[in-house]
Amino acid sequence: MTPPALNQNKPPGVTGVILVGGQSRRMGQDKALLEFRGRTLFQINLAAIREALSLLFLVGDRPERFAGVGLPVYPDIYPGSALGGLYTGLVRARTSHIFVASCDLPYPSAPLIRHLAALAPGNDVVVVRSKGGYEPLFAIYSQACSRPILAQLRAGNYCIFDFYSHVTTRIVTLEEIAHLGDPERLFLNLNTPEEFRRSSQESRTCP
Repeated sequence: MTPPALNQNKPPGVTGVILVGGQSRRMGQDKALLEFRGRTLFQINLAAIREALSLLFLVGDRPERFAGVGLPVYPDIYPGSALGGLYTGLVRARTSHIFVASCDLPYPSAPLIRHLAALAPGNDVVVVRSKGGYEPLFAIYSQACSRPILAQLRAGNYCIFDFYSHVTTRIVTLEEIAHLGDPERLFLNLNTPEEFRRSSQESRTCP
């Protein structure tokens, strides 16, 4: 399947990659397909990335779940980890950089994606460091990351940010993106049924 044509108003050197291969063990069901504010989490993330980037594909097994989306779905070359999904995204992309996202953020920000993509030239990793640490699944990666990632995978090390010290990494601070929204919402991750219920109830009173 051929990716959509480039839109000149969006960065041509960055491909969006959504990781859809997670097992959602703590949630007990596929997080990507949970409904939040009238749409599935996958649809919410897809819309944000489509708003920011022209090129986009999915990485993960069970492609039948997303057959109606109209996007390529590539199986993991090294299944079982987000690091493996990142590596597959780099292998499959035809651009110098990719933007990688999980499919379960309830408040992904297209302006933040554009901000990170604008920092891609000259950097191999562009990643936000929030109060909880790095946000590696809402970040930019260059093709130069492929080799150290492959070395980690072969060594059985699946920590997604252990290779950052081996490439040119641009750390984005919360102060730098304060104008783009509340970081506690931007990087909110829903992992359990209780977290999902609480966030769903809060969203009814939030804009």
